[in-house]
Amino acid sequence: MSHAHDDPTVPRSALIGVAVLLVGTMAVTGMVSTGLLPRSAVPAASRAAQNVAPVQERALRFSDRADGAVVVSDATSGAEVSVIGFGEGGFVRATMRRLARVRAAEGIGAEQPFILTRFDNGALSLRDPATGRTAEIYGFGVDHVAAFAAMLEGPTA
Repeated sequence: MSHAHDDPTVPRSALIGVAVLLVGTMAVTGMVSTGLLPRSAVPAASRAAQNVAPVQERALRFSDRADGAVVVSDATSGAEVSVIGFGEGGFVRATMRRLARVRAAEGIGAEQPFILTRFDNGALSLRDPATGRTAEIYGFGVDHVAAFAAMLEGPTA
């Protein structure tokens, strides 16, 4: 008995198309990684080219509390800026977890604060001076931007 699905082959032209797409993607990625092609989406370079200046900065420390909350404090005054309760602030937690993982991999502790910056175009970034890494905040939606923006306005004394 013969069925229409007995021959599970994929058309040769489709396989060739997928192979060309994969090889092309890998080639472009490799050329950008090695510097043969310029990186066009580097926020710091774009800001510099457009003369976008920082208008507000704050040094912050993030620490875990025994109850699962994350305490955000002003690194200069030590004042508590915000408390993100257990199960809340998923975007802030994920951003910090990503930056903290880099510190841990490089053997760097939590002594040096992170720098939260607002630019005159409204963009926010969180920079880790200890590793040189930066998390750009502005592209992740209004609520996520507001969570970090509130940290710039919190208590200072």
